[in-house]
Amino acid sequence: MGNICVIGPRGSGKTTYLAALAYKKQTMGKSKKFNIIPLNDDARQLADKAENIICQGECLEPTVIGGEIKSVDDLPYYSFQLEIAKSWFVNPESFQVNVRDYPGEVFEKIADSNFSDAIYEGFINECLMKDVVGCLIILTEWDRANDSFYGRVMNQFIKLMDSHNRTHDLRLAVAMSKCERGELWSGRLDPETDLFRLHLPKTTDALRNNRILSQNLLRFYAISTFGVLKRNDPRPNRIDEQGKSGKASVLRDAPRWLSYNLIEPLHWLSQTTKLKGKVK
Repeated sequence: MGNICVIGPRGSGKTTYLAALAYKKQTMGKSKKFNIIPLNDDARQLADKAENIICQGECLEPTVIGGEIKSVDDLPYYSFQLEIAKSWFVNPESFQVNVRDYPGEVFEKIADSNFSDAIYEGFINECLMKDVVGCLIILTEWDRANDSFYGRVMNQFIKLMDSHNRTHDLRLAVAMSKCERGELWSGRLDPETDLFRLHLPKTTDALRNNRILSQNLLRFYAISTFGVLKRNDPRPNRIDEQGKSGKASVLRDAPRWLSYNLIEPLHWLSQTTKLKGKVK
């Protein structure tokens, strides 16, 4: 069992990513040898939202601070059982993942070392406690301004890890989301070189060249919640529309909904020993 935190800026697709996980009928796909079982009410409710909102061409409302969310304990807490079948890469295995999805504001506040509020303090204390095995950091933009900002956040987050004595045992899976975009799709097979090093060099340097972070705790990934239409039609299965809270992504063709690489980051984060293979 692994407790995992999911963080990232607003609009990076964190909640939609978790909804796709919860909606096991779709995330399995025809060639995927795994099964995903929602274990608690929050995860089952998220699966219902995937079926009744995402599959109908609508978008999920983002997780925001305010209203009923006044502390970390008010945020949804998702629990999944992931079952992976035997393949050329891995032996059969089953593992449980418990995930907290933090609002994008929390990620953005990391850059300000002088900032503090109840939810931010709760996030730091919860995310960096010893029974959390890893953190999935989901990024989505790649312009120079965001690269500089992400780099500052990563530097500050590693300092926070160090202050909690977690730089040698907290795994970081850094993922580029929405990689179905035409500019990114071809770089998904080697994301560290062809996505992060190319588009987010300052962010990559902040992570790879940090002397206090154990480098075997860091991996880069490309993920796509909506995927592409099909193998010989790599157009994004996603349309960007204007939603209630700003620009939002919606599913283009629900029957062809096949996510890309959602399981592999969680699989690696949940491990206590070195992986011998990859889940494709």
